[in-house]
Amino acid sequence: MAKKVQKANIYVDRNIEVGQVDKRIFGSFIEHLGRAVYEGIYQPGNKFADKNGFRKDTLKLIQEIGVPVVRYPGGNFVSGFHWEDSVGPVAKRPHRIDPAWGVIETNEFGLHEFEKWAKLAKTDTMYAINLGTRGIEDAKNVIEYTNIKGGTYYSDMRIKNGAKDPFNIKLWCQGNEMDGPWQMGHLTMQEYARIANEAGKMMKWIDPGIELVACGSSNLDMPTFGKWEATVLEEGYDTIDYVSLHQYYGPDHNDWADFLAKSVHMDNFINAVVSVCDYVKAVKHSKKQINLSFDEWNVWYHSNEQDKKLEKWTTHPHQLEDVYNFADTLLVGSMMITLLRHADRVKIACLAQLVNVIAPIMTSDTGAWRQTIFFPYMQASKYGRGAVLNTVVKSAGYESKYGFAPYIDSVVIKDEEAETLTVFAVNKNMDDDFEISLDLRQFEGYKVIEHQVVTHKDLEAVNTEKKPENVKSVAVKNSKITKGELKSILPAKSWNMIRLGK
Repeated sequence: MAKKVQKANIYVDRNIEVGQVDKRIFGSFIEHLGRAVYEGIYQPGNKFADKNGFRKDTLKLIQEIGVPVVRYPGGNFVSGFHWEDSVGPVAKRPHRIDPAWGVIETNEFGLHEFEKWAKLAKTDTMYAINLGTRGIEDAKNVIEYTNIKGGTYYSDMRIKNGAKDPFNIKLWCQGNEMDGPWQMGHLTMQEYARIANEAGKMMKWIDPGIELVACGSSNLDMPTFGKWEATVLEEGYDTIDYVSLHQYYGPDHNDWADFLAKSVHMDNFINAVVSVCDYVKAVKHSKKQINLSFDEWNVWYHSNEQDKKLEKWTTHPHQLEDVYNFADTLLVGSMMITLLRHADRVKIACLAQLVNVIAPIMTSDTGAWRQTIFFPYMQASKYGRGAVLNTVVKSAGYESKYGFAPYIDSVVIKDEEAETLTVFAVNKNMDDDFEISLDLRQFEGYKVIEHQVVTHKDLEAVNTEKKPENVKSVAVKNSKITKGELKSILPAKSWNMIRLGK
């Protein structure tokens, strides 16, 4: 029996744009947690390590993605972190307990090492400050250390520690998930609004060229959601530049349909936060627009049971090491599409995290490999630059616990300079291929450059060091342009990247 092929239509107009893609939407996150730093990006003595101890095999994969910004050093870790512990002679840096994750932090890798690594990784720093157990004074001191040229106590300390030139970090997180009772130094919305605004004012007095990301809700289901954002913005609207969003997803009783529909939940989350931002803007009669930083997002559930068995007060254990399956690839692809569809307001996003800890890249002492979620993230980062076109998808779908979920998620990116058009699409249907049609008469002369597909018969298929290409991206001949119309076959349960150009 011939396989059933359903049909869907995608509509775009080359002159109707959602917004320009800020490259920082393809950012990531490195926290002092598990093996993200130690054995992930830094492992002196390893056969892949350079003279600084940085793993070259990991760097190569990070450069393949083209990660434009990395959030550091946390995460829950940062709410108990003393940044001064991470500078100066390594032998004199203190070892401290990290109550957030139940481990010991040696501080062998710190601020200077990260800045050196970031240059090699060709990425910028998004630095998080401790507004949990510390506060305004800490914020003032660390930005003096990183961004003042010299002639002051902390800038001279940086110079003494080997960095003559300022680090000039321009993007700063004002704490991490301060609405969460699990957070060290958890604050009420009123307390956080006050301290974040005062810390932000002082930081901008020291360096007016920085941008500040204030903590929004840790997830859409927080009891203070909405009120938290409004309270923080009402206090610090003139100081804040972005509001953060965090969201992780796992399956519901192995219901794959509802699992893949969680991108609908993410879309609702973004819309709700935009509404709150615009409400405060209206109340304040302000012309300033607050944008969003979705600086923690991913699938996270595979390691939950494993992590309950970890021994406390060890150093960089195997922690939160989700081994991602093919189903996760589809949801991560749909989440990436969702972020791009909101490019007018989502300007920063960080896939959490980058290496070993809920990450697209895994390492062992003998190598590094791409997890299944690597491919949509890498392809979106590499080819998703330009302007997001208003993408209307007409597709069959299904009712999920989060609302109607079309089988086809898609977004189209136009790059005028490169004269390319890129279509990202996920087919969530478990059984049926879809033929999509896209009118390209406004893009005369464009041809199909490539069509890459990630698919697998087994939703639970994974990549391992021994089988690193079990799930991978494959070039196919499923797309053609005839009389100004693109027709593409999207296989059942697949991620697709279709590039067009002259």
